[in-house]
Amino acid sequence: MIARRLLAPAATRAAALALGGLALLGVLLAGCDRRTDTASAKSVPPAVPVTVAEVTTRDVPVQVRAIGNVQALATVSVLSMLNGEVTKVHFLEGQEVAAGSLLFTIDPRQLQAQLLQAQATMAQHQAMVTQAEANLAKDTAQLENAKVEEQRYKKLVDGGFVAREQYDQIRTTELTLTATLEADRAAIETAKALVRADEAALENVKVQLSYTEIRAPIAGRTGNLLLHQGNVAKANDVGNPMVVINRIHPIYVTFSVPEGQLTEIKRYRDMGDLLVEAEPQGAGGTVARGRLSFVNNTVDPSTGTIQLKATFENSDNTLWPGQFVNVALTLTRQPGAVVVPAQAVQTGQKGQYVFVVKADNTVEARPVVPGPPSGRDLVVSQGLEAGERVVTDGQLRLTPGARVDAKAAPPEVRPGGTGPAAPAGATTPTPATKTGG
Repeated sequence: MIARRLLAPAATRAAALALGGLALLGVLLAGCDRRTDTASAKSVPPAVPVTVAEVTTRDVPVQVRAIGNVQALATVSVLSMLNGEVTKVHFLEGQEVAAGSLLFTIDPRQLQAQLLQAQATMAQHQAMVTQAEANLAKDTAQLENAKVEEQRYKKLVDGGFVAREQYDQIRTTELTLTATLEADRAAIETAKALVRADEAALENVKVQLSYTEIRAPIAGRTGNLLLHQGNVAKANDVGNPMVVINRIHPIYVTFSVPEGQLTEIKRYRDMGDLLVEAEPQGAGGTVARGRLSFVNNTVDPSTGTIQLKATFENSDNTLWPGQFVNVALTLTRQPGAVVVPAQAVQTGQKGQYVFVVKADNTVEARPVVPGPPSGRDLVVSQGLEAGERVVTDGQLRLTPGARVDAKAAPPEVRPGGTGPAAPAGATTPTPATKTGG
């Protein structure tokens, strides 16, 4: 009995220890399971969210791009040709004026008085011509009568009917009238010469008087008014023009390209006119279109570039003299070119590459050979095929083989509007364009 009582507590303690061991083992096994689950979760990283675009093909222009400067087709500084007070200004600053339109009036009163004086002097000398011609006519008649008298008296003196002295008097009168006739002719020529001098003087005064009305030598837009009504203009004051006129319809854009591109430019220009597009900075996508009109006859040895010039009609005043613009000279078109958004192409230690999204939503870093830009896209000469997907945003978090959560790029908003832009690889119409040259 005593032995049985001693064995019961011992068995109870053994059972309790066994149950405690099983509980501890369960806790340890549960902890191992949690660590295994955590390790498994850490071994599979989450997908990286990225934006993708599809590789497309289209015909793209082969272009030469540069920064250009807008220049007026012609610039004229308007000067006064004489000294005088400006009595009236006939235009407003910044106004478009036609060729020959009146700009300024200079006080004409002094020259008008000179004109009247010159006209009076010429009238006086014309009267002298008339008087000399009348004298010539009178003396001519007297000479004819003297010749008749001389013939009559010559017969009488030969017949002994009159004295020789009477004949000599008649003969002297004839000779005198002949000399007078020559003097009359000389007087006429002198008077006519005076009239011609008066005509020249009168014409000079008229020219001077015409300078009192200053007219626009070319059509164009006026600048700042530098000489106002009441100011005194100085003749030929080159350093202080009265106003400057710029002709901006049409207008020039000058730009320079490397001399290595000159051969291609000349080759394509021989085939026909070359289109030039000019986009002013901050113009909201507005593009002006013109034609290449000038290739300089020499390469600048200091920069290794050659100057080109394009002519634009500029009917809507998109271009303004002195403005800097982005210029694209189109040489030809490349059919079926592979294009991707420009932001998809990255630069690494081994060159340029793109992240290509494969069918299992992992990415591959693929080297590419980029070609010329085409708007916001980039032509890829080697490395991609149409239909593949490339990452355009989120590349910084990617490594080769990484899983991605790919989303298509949202539609872009056209400049100046609220509608979506064309998808990558498509040609977006220009909101405002013009044709010139």
